[in-house]
Amino acid sequence: MSDDSGRGGDGGVVWSGAWVAERLGVELAGDDGLGELLGLALRRNPKRAHLLVSHVLGKHVPQRPSVVHGHGHALGRRVRELLGEEAAGAAVVLGYAETATGLGHCVADGLGGAPYLHSTRRPVAGVAPAGGFEESHSHATSHLLLPADPGLLAGDGPLVLVDDEFSTGNTVLNTVRALHGRFPRERYVVVALVDMRSEEDAGRLAEFAGEIGARVDLVAGASGRVLLPDGVLEKGRALVERYEKPCEEASEAPHVKASGAPHVEAPEKSSEKSSEKSSEQSSEGGEAVVRVELGWPAGVPDGGRHGFTAAHRERLDAALPGMVARVGGALPAAARRVLVLGNEELMYAPLRLALGLEERLGDAYDVRYSTTTRSPVLAVDDPGYAIRTRLVFPAHDDPADGPGERYAYNVAGAGFDAVVAVVDSAGDTPALHAPDGLAARLAAHIPHVLLAVVPSYAPSPAAPPPPAPPVERLSMPPEPLRGPAFSSYAPDEVGWLLQDLSDVTLEAPTEEREEAIQSGGAHYAESLPVEYQPSEEYQALFHAALKTSAARIARAVGVVTETVLAERSPRPVLVSLARAGTPVGILMRRWGRFRHGLDLPHYAVSIVRGRGIDAGALRWLAAHHDPADVVFVDGWTGKGAITRELAAAVREFEDTGGATGFDPEIAVLADPGSCVRTYGTRDDFLIPSACLNSTVSGLISRTVLRADLVGPDDFHGAKFYRELAGADLSAAFLDAVSARFAEVADEADARAKDLLAADRTPTWEGWAAVERISEEYGIHDVNLVKPGVGETTRVLLRRVPWKILARAGAGADLDHVRLLAAQRGVPVEEVGELPYSCVGLIHPRYTRGATGADGRAVAR
Repeated sequence: MSDDSGRGGDGGVVWSGAWVAERLGVELAGDDGLGELLGLALRRNPKRAHLLVSHVLGKHVPQRPSVVHGHGHALGRRVRELLGEEAAGAAVVLGYAETATGLGHCVADGLGGAPYLHSTRRPVAGVAPAGGFEESHSHATSHLLLPADPGLLAGDGPLVLVDDEFSTGNTVLNTVRALHGRFPRERYVVVALVDMRSEEDAGRLAEFAGEIGARVDLVAGASGRVLLPDGVLEKGRALVERYEKPCEEASEAPHVKASGAPHVEAPEKSSEKSSEKSSEQSSEGGEAVVRVELGWPAGVPDGGRHGFTAAHRERLDAALPGMVARVGGALPAAARRVLVLGNEELMYAPLRLALGLEERLGDAYDVRYSTTTRSPVLAVDDPGYAIRTRLVFPAHDDPADGPGERYAYNVAGAGFDAVVAVVDSAGDTPALHAPDGLAARLAAHIPHVLLAVVPSYAPSPAAPPPPAPPVERLSMPPEPLRGPAFSSYAPDEVGWLLQDLSDVTLEAPTEEREEAIQSGGAHYAESLPVEYQPSEEYQALFHAALKTSAARIARAVGVVTETVLAERSPRPVLVSLARAGTPVGILMRRWGRFRHGLDLPHYAVSIVRGRGIDAGALRWLAAHHDPADVVFVDGWTGKGAITRELAAAVREFEDTGGATGFDPEIAVLADPGSCVRTYGTRDDFLIPSACLNSTVSGLISRTVLRADLVGPDDFHGAKFYRELAGADLSAAFLDAVSARFAEVADEADARAKDLLAADRTPTWEGWAAVERISEEYGIHDVNLVKPGVGETTRVLLRRVPWKILARAGAGADLDHVRLLAAQRGVPVEEVGELPYSCVGLIHPRYTRGATGADGRAVAR
């Protein structure tokens, strides 16, 4: 690999995005010099194929520290000019983990020493979060805000938000939305090295500012657009798969040549050793690693994770010359090309050390700076590709999300004589020094490795605590659960706003549950039925039904999704009502990508009849998204009980101080009860996902709400039935329907246009029919009457059925219902006038000795 990734072997300049551009058709358009700031790479991320690689950030590409600090400092000076002296003096700077933690600190320097805080993905014991938000396109989305002084964010001065790139604006909008409700202010400034938003996304920021009644300015080093062709995600995944394979077989797999063959850089080792007396040497994989004692000033934070004030900055500035001298004295005399390597969020301290070394050593030395990262990126050894080499090593700071790979890019084969690895003490663990750890990986490629450890800063427990803000400012619900840890769905298909109760025994025999529910001794959501295990005959019916109905379902998915996009929001946030709504929400999300190239957020939440929707989930959604964009999704309507339940729950949420703006109208695949305006069809037909329980719903149980398991601030719960993986048909159902999108697309578009022009006012005829049936059959409880194919199937699978009413001539749509009824000894009565294909009647006033004498009255 050449010294500069943008130069070819003939000395000419090759743009470090050319390799990706040629193969994927991705283009950068915008300001002159944009190509000098950015290159392109491919990443292993299902949400975005390409990665914009900055040449001046100091993350993936080693760069002169003066260039890195200079770009951030210059942005800070521009913000100061924009705000004016007085407002700049009251500003607080917030940077984003992990990539922009150092950049944000440099902006704060240029602003004139403003207090600085960066988000973090590392929880710290004893420090309560003052907020959090999600970065939707990231490989690791959860951000925490952990200021030592929660009052840091509570002032009314400008808040300056700093990220390396401004691609869609979603992350900034999520942040401001989450913070503005807690700490409202009149002015925000968004800062980025590059602004790469589309015109549509640029307009969203202005609209958002108007919504919250605040001024939002943007300061960027350069601006442009990323032009993506159709199918770029699929093409990108194919390229990554092709070029990753050779790396998987290489022992260290730092990178591959453009041809795909393994290629390991192994520069010659220098024999020179340091004579620094105060340094400690240890053996890492057979190479000498020199530990340098920095003399870090006590009490000065290692970065902005808990806040960094003007006083901290003064003490760091005073101590830096001595620390730089110690590092410089430990370097071998012949080392001329030196890398200072930071560690993930620890960017600013290594940058300041590198900047000091650059100034101390002068032009005769080439000092570079970069940091390790969590981000998985493909490495290809080609001058037209931004990530030439990759070192892979295990995480060594005991991360909260568990063990995983970490990476150092463009380090191996770059011709460095020495590297100064800077970690915090939380990362100075046995994993760092293991044979496959970072130290050994570096020593295999660079002759001299120095290790400098910065003390991990945590707020002192002895310090008097600041005045406590209101509780709601400190409470932050957990992040969504995702597969494969929870559910068999892919992690980008759905985020579950639930808590995992998989280790709790909740199942009870169906008859016991029914008696307890009807006697008032228990609510149906306090326990779970034993999961139904279908017979071979029943499974065959499922597959037959899926084969015959897949196109019909696909068409309904297209119709309801197009209706939502036209009427509700051009970028809806899909929120499925778990669990029946979840497969439908995933299919709607897939349609949005298939037909419009949209990457729609999708979550699943719990709603419980008689108890309402999960208020904690609504709070989480309001903190991360605009409630007006939220569209609740369900599989079908029966009599409309959940439709009414949701409307009442949203009103109660608003009346008790919750966020406003949620639209309670559900979007459903099928609306046989005529209960909603947004639907794919009003036909009552077999939706195969209604035939089974968890094995067609990501192996997730129905949701649970029980006081001893779910606290007032907790998400509702559910179980993940991992043990049923062998019978899981969730992906088969989704893929079978998605495969029919192309053939029904035009018909779905036409049907959606017809519906948009039609009168879709709900008639609630289903509710009227249920009330009539309840009285006619002597039940006197509409909750025991379950209309429609889906609800009838649930009665047979999860409750104690009394009888099934089937519309005469309903045909094959009811084959599985007839089979289940026969297996349970339940009579099926054909009825001439019925607005549904079938209706399931739960045994009324059930006890285990109850009998129905004449089919209409029930004796105790």
